Order: sequence, then C-alpha cells, then structure tokens
Amino acid sequence: MDFETGYTMTIGGRPASGDGTIDVVNPADGDVFAQAPRATAADLDAAVVAARAAFPAWRDTPIVERRRILSEAAQRIGEHAEALGRLFTREQGRPLPLAIQEVKGGAWWLRATTKLDLPVEVTEDSETRRIEVHHVPLGVVCAIVPWNFPVLLAMWKIAPALLAGNTMVLKPSPFTPLCMLKIGELLRGLVPDGVLNIVTGGDELGPMMTSHPGFAKISFTGSTATGKRVMESAAKDLKRVTLELGGNDAAIVMPDIDLDAVVEQIFHGAFYNSAQVCIATKRMYIHEDIYDALRDRLHEIARRVTVGDGAAPGTDYGPIQNKPQHDRVMALIDEAKASGLTLLQGKEVPAKGYFVPITIVDNPPEDAHVVTEEAFGPILPLLKFRDIDDVIARANDSDYGLGGAVWSRDINKAVEIARRMDTGTIWINQNLQNTPFTPFAGAKQSGIGVENGAAGLLEFTQPRTIFIPKAAIA
Repeated sequence: MDFETGYTMTIGGRPASGDGTIDVVNPADGDVFAQAPRATAADLDAAVVAARAAFPAWRDTPIVERRRILSEAAQRIGEHAEALGRLFTREQGRPLPLAIQEVKGGAWWLRATTKLDLPVEVTEDSETRRIEVHHVPLGVVCAIVPWNFPVLLAMWKIAPALLAGNTMVLKPSPFTPLCMLKIGELLRGLVPDGVLNIVTGGDELGPMMTSHPGFAKISFTGSTATGKRVMESAAKDLKRVTLELGGNDAAIVMPDIDLDAVVEQIFHGAFYNSAQVCIATKRMYIHEDIYDALRDRLHEIARRVTVGDGAAPGTDYGPIQNKPQHDRVMALIDEAKASGLTLLQGKEVPAKGYFVPITIVDNPPEDAHVVTEEAFGPILPLLKFRDIDDVIARANDSDYGLGGAVWSRDINKAVEIARRMDTGTIWINQNLQNTPFTPFAGAKQSGIGVENGAAGLLEFTQPRTIFIPKAAIA
C-alpha cells in the first residue's frame, strides 16, 4: 500500500475524491507536501446515506462479532504503524518514535475498548414483573477530530461508537487528514461498507456536518470556543453531543517532593507534544520553599532538549502543528516580553517552520495572559505559593476544569488536595495518563459528556426500558 500518494476519502466502503483538494503542510518547514480531498455537500450527503443504510445490519450484528471486526481492524492498523508514523510526522510534526507510538497506541486503544460490554440492567425482578434496561445504539455518529492527536483521538470515538452498534462519518482536522484517510483505506473490506466513513475538507466541512439532519450524535474534540458553536448547531434538532474541550490545567508542587526523582516527569507533563495537549500542565504552582530549585532544574532541561524537525534523529520536541496556532503562541510570548515578564527559554529553534522555543515564565502575575489563557504551545508559567487554601483557590479560579496534578510525598495529603480541585481528572505524582477503561470528562467549560470507560461507551447509546409482566393478561 502506498502511503505517500493517492489520498482518498472512504464513503460506503469505496474511495471518493471530492471536488478539489486542500493543501497539507509539513509544519517543520511550512511547505505543502500533499493534497487531501475536499468533500462537497453531496459527498457528505452520500456518506450519511451510506452510514444510515449500514446501520440496521451493524446494529443487529452480535456484539461478539463487532468485537472481532474491530480487533482485526486494530491488528491491521498496528501492522502498518511505521509507515503511518512517518506520514504522521510529516503532517503533524511530532518526532518519529513518538508518532509511531501514537499509531500503535491508537491500535491498542481500539482493541482494548472491545473488552467493554453493554450489560442488560435489571432494576426490578419481583413476583409480578421484571424491568430490564437495554442500551441501544443511537444511529449515525458525526465525529470531529483535532490535529494534536489525529489518530489516538479518532480511536477514542471510533472504538466505542462502533462497538455500541452505531455507524459513523468521521472528519479529521484539515491540518492532519492523511493518516486517517489511509486508515480508512486500510479498513475497506474489513469493516462493513458504510459503517465507517471518512471525509475531509476545509473549514466549511465542520459546520456542514454539525448542522446535517442525518446525524443522531456529535462527538467533538477541540477548543471551547468551537465547542460552543457545535452545541448551538446541534441544538436545532436536539442531536446528542459529547464535547471534549479546552483546559488550563494546574499542577500543585508541594515542598516535600524529591525534585531529582520527578523533575523530568514534571517537565514532560508540561511540554509533551510541544505542549499541544489539552491535559498538559499549563500553570504550575510551586511552594516557595522549593520554587527556585525547581525553576532552575526545569530551565536546565529546557536548555538541554532539542526542538526541531520530527523526522531528524535526536529531536525531542517538534514544531507547532499549524501557522495560526504558531502565531497565537508567539503573540503570547511577545506580549509577555513587552509586559516585562521574565522568560527563561531553551535552545534556539530553526528559523523555517512553525517552531517555538520552550519558554518558562518566572512567577508572572495571576492575571497575565500567559496564566489565564490556554497557550496550547510550549509556554509554562511558574507561580509561587505559600498557603494551601490560597493555592487551591488560585488553581480553581478558571473557566476550565479538564485536568490537574498534585506532587507530594504525602499521598494522603495529596488526595485531600485533589478532592478540592474543580477538574474532571487529577493525577497524583504522575500526569498525562488515561486508559480505555477509565472515564474522562471535563468540568465547567472544559466539556460536556464522557469519553472512555463504561460511561463513555454509554454516551453512544440510549436506554430502552422494557417492563415485562410475569403473567399473561387474564
């Protein structure tokens, strides 16, 4: 299979070319290296028709058989992980070993999700009746995937939706469409025609999808601002929604922590994927007793690691994935400089491409934009604290509530702090961890609904309650 050319959409199990193309840019040099199809309204209609036609048979396929097909799909994706990884690096920018890791991780996530089940709940079983609650699929799901984890986050949607018996039309980001187009091609003939359709296009395609009357549900991952527009569009015909949105995640580092043991992990939790991670640490509150020591260790790592082309050996961190986001991150840095904030930066970065130097901001005021805004790039503000009640209040003073972390040798104390943080997920002495069996959800404006785990699987179903009498009508 050729992974370098011939990018086509998958509609009804067949290739589709759309009407025109969209350019795909390598963020390491800013140059166009491929074109993806541009779907028309007619292409979208065809994908929805195919998904609706496939739905009854897929819904009625026993879950054991759906598991088998999805497991084979995971196997097929994993077998092509290296070729897909090379393509991933070209379109997304991440260093090649980590790109391959995401493809393999996405395949594993798909396979692992098949272990979940949809049991029938019995709420009453008395002498006169039995009440059963079945969880049945919704129909056709609209899935919209972002550019920061274009394979893994697609699997977060594909796996539970299809396991539950739904069919799907999936749209990758226009910045990173190629890996998912090739995965769609790989799965033709394995996943029944129409069960998984993949369409690509420009900025116009997303609104066309969210307003389309043929969808029963929208599963969206992206910014909070766009998520609000998705929800508004879905409200017109009461589509169900799952929205995994932005975060401005706070970490609290207590004075008893062993810095030498955890500093690399703390750094990684903030800057992995060049900090283009919704659950990355974006505000770090450090107790004043260890503030200087941790700041200096983090800066030392920043000066040691290499930011560059993900295809080059020895690269630790790649570019920002696209120019609009690059410009936004650089504007935050420029504003911080103009405001007189102290910036501690890493090595110089290549002049060509969408690169940003790793940047640590030394104890800025709480109302600085580098603190209050989600940078989604390698900018980390460090903030001092003394009092635990004060720092918890500062950490919670955000419209977001996606993730957070507490670092302390005293696990019981860390748990007490975690329970007071207004976020959907809190890690203790770790970060960036998720599993297919654990619910992931945002508080406040970080989202609506649940992904992953049994709760995430149920998001792709509706309950059907059946009251069954024990005796026939006399």
